[in-house]
This record gives sequence, structure tokens and C-alpha cells, in this order.
Amino acid sequence: MKSVLPRIFSFAALVVSCALSACSPVREYSRPDVQLPSAYPGPATTGKELANVPYRKFFTDPDLLVLIDGAIAGNHDLQIAMKNIDYARESYDVAKLGFLPDVNLGVLGSYSRASENSSTAINGQNRTSRNYTASLTASWEADIWARLQNRKKAALAEYLRSSDAARAVRTRLVSSVAQGYWNLQMLDAQLDITRRNIALADTTLTMMRLQFDAGNVTSLAVQQQESQLLSAKLSIPRLEAARNAQENALSILTGKMPGMEIKRSRGYAASSVSDSVGVGVPLELLRNRPDVRAAEESLMMQHATMGAAKAMLYPALTVTAQGGLNAIQSNRWFSTPGSLFDLLQGSVLQPVFRRGELKAQYEQSRIRRDQAELTFRQTLFKAVGEVSDALVQVEKTGVQERLAGQRVAALRGAAKNAGLLFRSGMATWLEVITAEGAQLQSELELADVQRSHLSAMADLYRSVGGGWQE
Repeated sequence: MKSVLPRIFSFAALVVSCALSACSPVREYSRPDVQLPSAYPGPATTGKELANVPYRKFFTDPDLLVLIDGAIAGNHDLQIAMKNIDYARESYDVAKLGFLPDVNLGVLGSYSRASENSSTAINGQNRTSRNYTASLTASWEADIWARLQNRKKAALAEYLRSSDAARAVRTRLVSSVAQGYWNLQMLDAQLDITRRNIALADTTLTMMRLQFDAGNVTSLAVQQQESQLLSAKLSIPRLEAARNAQENALSILTGKMPGMEIKRSRGYAASSVSDSVGVGVPLELLRNRPDVRAAEESLMMQHATMGAAKAMLYPALTVTAQGGLNAIQSNRWFSTPGSLFDLLQGSVLQPVFRRGELKAQYEQSRIRRDQAELTFRQTLFKAVGEVSDALVQVEKTGVQERLAGQRVAALRGAAKNAGLLFRSGMATWLEVITAEGAQLQSELELADVQRSHLSAMADLYRSVGGGWQE
């Protein structure tokens, strides 16, 4: 065995020297040069950077936070994304060990008997033979062309991509839960508004019937008010069906069976978020938005894969060392030093003709790399556009909410005055019906605009990469 050790040391020194001189056949990865604007298109904002605000501080409604926590723990899409991280981690762990040799321990025992008419028997040789071997074999590929190194880089990039892809799922999930929750609150508000207006319309109808009995209004007035009342009642089942569907959607988002009751506060006051937040500059998206990071990491993976594919076109140096025990008799198998043997060999393999497979694989990897770069650019442009759209939506829905509130206040006063004037004979029944209908519609629109404004804030929070930090 002593004669094996010098060869093993020589083998290790050779491989290390080859590995240190590894040269990748492709250039090192560099981020594509993407020309970005100095600021987001849209209204300017000031304040703290929104993407770095944890969702527990961004959302203030405790019922909403409980719902978000439940979704993060139970959402199936997020769990699948987390499993992708585990899968990529296993691949990366394997790639990290790619520089180590393959080591195999083998034990072989064989027995053969030649026929009586074989050349062995005719020549008077022993017709039976036995062979017993126990060996340890180590085979090490010198990473001259950085094939193993690029595979490791690709595995690391895929692991990082899967992690950021899971964060992107989480940001979308947080935003979707918040928007669904606010939509549920809007439906609650619209049901309450409709029921209050039904009670108001019913009171007006009773008054009109009394006026009809007294001969002060025609039957047309009563019929019109009955129609107004039935129209309001008709919207109740539609709103209840929409509310049930929204509750089921939120249950599915949290990974629970549809049918559960969603606990929520009444009104939007406890759920409102501040508009005075900044969103940073577009360059910050490369750090803040998980999907942008995931797209670049996918590009890095494809770039490294291209390098590994190109390295397959060049010669491969493999060094193999083997040592162990060999004997033709079992009782002398472990007799040392007589049964010791060792082997050290090196081989250089240059692909010559593989039916164009290696060249095609390299060209395909280069195409995949170009596709990944285009995807990265597209994702970045889309991110800037989404932030710009969200900024405009936040600003415009804020204006709409203020105007809608003023309109509701005005129409509530108009409806109240119309009722008083009708009782005193100074307003017609048509004016009363029109005022009550306008009031109902304006209150329903205000609830919808309030929900739209909060949803725009949640979408802005998602579009700048917020939501995955607790």
C-alpha cells in the first residue's frame, strides 16, 4: 500500500493545479445595461421608501393582519413555491460537491470453469479459475474549462431565483388578501346602505299611500315609489351572492375549505393606510421587487449553463486512481503485501463526432440565455410601468374619494329636504323619488371608490416589492 500513496499525492496535486488554472469559455456574467428614467412616470411622492415597510406596519386592521398571517401559513401556491426552494437547495448542494472525486468501493468475486474441449483443457491447463478483488477507486475530472464551476453557479442562481420567486408569490398574496378583504368590507357597506335606503323608501311609500288616499297624489306616484323600493330590494341577493363568493375566495387564499366565516371590522377606518409614502427610484426595483431579482437570477443561471455547455466541446481530463487487494485464492485474499495492487491513469477525451449534439446543446443554451435577458428587460419595464400606474391610481382615486364624499353629503341633504318639502306640499313625488335614488347611488359609489383607493395603495405596495418582509 505504501507504493499507492505517492501516486495518490501526485494525482491530487495534478488535479488541484488543473482546477486552479480553470478558464471559462464564456465571459463572466454582467448585468445588462438597461436605460431607466430618473424617476417613475407619474405623480411625485415624498416620504419613506414603501418597499422596506413590513406589512405588519403597512396594514393596521388587526383582522386583516390575522387573515394575511393565515394566508402566508396556509396558501397552497406559496407552499409550492417553498417546495421549489427545497428542490433547488438539493441541486445546489450536489453542485457544490462537483469538484470532489467520485469514490467507489467495490468487492468482486468470480469463478469460471472451461469446457473439456476448450484450449485451456487441451493445453493441460487448469480448467477452473477464481478471482477475488476488493478495491477503492477515485475518479476526478479536472475542471479546466470551468464546466463544474459554471454548473455550481447555475445551481446557486436557480436556488436564489426560487427564493425570490417565492417572495414574489408572497407579495402578490399579501396584496390579494388585502384587496379581497377590502372588497368584502365594501360589500358589507353596500348591503347596509341598501337596507337603510329600503327602509327610507318604504317610509316614503307609506307616506305616499296616505297622500293617495287623501287625493293629494296620483296612483302613478305610488307605483313609481313601489318600483323604486323593489329595485333596491332586487340588489340585496346580488350583493349577498357577491359577498359569499368573496368569502370563499379569501378562504381559498388562506388554504382553508370554502364556507368559513371571515372575521372583519365594519367600515374602512381601521384599514386605511397613509398616502404619504415614497417609492424610491426605478433602480431600487433591482433590490426591492422579488420578481425582478428572480428574472435576473434566471439570466445568471442561463449564462452559467451556457458556459457549461460550451465547455463540453473542449477536451476533458480525467484522472483515476485505484488500489486494493487481489488474489486467485480466497484464503490469500487479505494476505499483504502480496495481494496489494494499485493503478493510476489519466485520460484526455476530445469529442470528435457526436452527431452535432454538443454543438446543438450549446446553441440552445445560448438561445435560452438570450431569452432570459429579454425576460429580465421585460420584467423591469413592466415593473416600472406597474409602479407608475399604481401611483396614478392612488392619486386619482384619492381625488375621487373626496369628491364622492362631498356628493354623498350634498345628496343626503337634498333627499332630506325633498321629504320635508313633499310633506308640506312644496315638492312633487317625482322630486322625492329622484333625490332618494340619487342618494342611494352616491353612497354605493362612495363605498366602491373607498375600496378602489385602498386597493390602489395595496397594489402600489406590491408593485414596489413590499409585502414579503414581516
